[in-house]
Amino acid sequence: MDKSRSATLWRAGTLMVLFAAAVVVAFTVPLPSMDEIRAWIDGAGFLGAVGFVVGYALVTLAPVPKNVVSIAAGFAWGLAPGVALVMFGVLLGATLAFVLGRALGRDAIERFTGARVQAVDELLQRRGLLSIIGVRLIPVLPFTIINYAAGLTGVRVRDYALGTVIGIIPGTIAYVAVGAFGAELNGGFFVALGVLGVLTIGGI
Repeated sequence: MDKSRSATLWRAGTLMVLFAAAVVVAFTVPLPSMDEIRAWIDGAGFLGAVGFVVGYALVTLAPVPKNVVSIAAGFAWGLAPGVALVMFGVLLGATLAFVLGRALGRDAIERFTGARVQAVDELLQRRGLLSIIGVRLIPVLPFTIINYAAGLTGVRVRDYALGTVIGIIPGTIAYVAVGAFGAELNGGFFVALGVLGVLTIGGI
């Protein structure tokens, strides 16, 4: 086996181990109740916010549902602070995945994602920043797949980060609003559901 093939297999194995570990943690660590989350946040203060951002970033690295975490942020912090924390967490995690994808290389990522890397290539190479905004706003491919695969394209980190921030704004606000207003079932809650419905239909 030549050195290049060995390096590719090692990179692919490393990526798969990281994904497996993240998935195991996501599905085996018991989730606290909302009251427990609020109590912990009140006691943790600023460190609690930092811990949430770091935790969200780590969750973003794995192909697991993240929307429930955004909803929890709205419940725990309210709309504006919750949106800010989720945005920071998503941006950190998405950028880490982008850098990791670029470091591991195409062969390693393709072994995990298959032919979808080529689909991301074709989408993002067309218009760079505008393409990133588009795939974030209306997710035609899984969020995690785009994160890693984008690192293999010629898209600049700046355009990738800016496009991600702009593109996730509507969905982030909507999910956080569900958590912030869900207990009261007021107008904000139903507007948030409507926005999520539009984004979901747009992605079909």
